[in-house]
Amino acid sequence: MQASKLLARTKSALPKIAKCNIGISAPALQKASDPIQQLFLDKIREYKQKSSGGKTLVDPTPQIQKEKEAELDRVARQYGGGSGVDMTKFPDFKFPDVKLTA
Repeated sequence: MQASKLLARTKSALPKIAKCNIGISAPALQKASDPIQQLFLDKIREYKQKSSGGKTLVDPTPQIQKEKEAELDRVARQYGGGSGVDMTKFPDFKFPDVKLTA
């Protein structure tokens, strides 16, 4: 009995959910009437296009790149990394057998 009530509630709420989702996505599908809104949308699209290459930084300056590399090196040294150490690899744990005396 309870499952049928839940199904009835879901069926009655579905048009409201669909209307809300269409209302949210509709402005993105049309051209903005306000020039400021249009500029904002253009910049969002430009940023999306620039960041689609999988880069972590969009339009970095050489100084920012240098700072990023220095910070990554500092963190690698702090947490046991360094040159030749793969920090993305899961660490190998070694538990030596302990000889117990009774």
